[in-house]
Amino acid sequence: MDIQASKIELAKMILDLEDSKLIEKVRKLLTKEKKDFYDEFTEDQKLEIQYGIEQLDRGERISWEDLKKRLP
Repeated sequence: MDIQASKIELAKMILDLEDSKLIEKVRKLLTKEKKDFYDEFTEDQKLEIQYGIEQLDRGERISWEDLKKRLP
């Protein structure tokens, strides 16, 4: 079964549900899967990202080509 057929079958199953508790469980499962990957970072990683953004805001950047030249 291809992915589109699986999605249609799943949608039909959801539409046929009458149990509100089960519908809520499905909703929670689906929204949990759409979590932002940023939320999975440690606080240290988030600080490093913020520091990098601040550097860019100050104009402290180098081009990709210059970076490749610096790498061994």
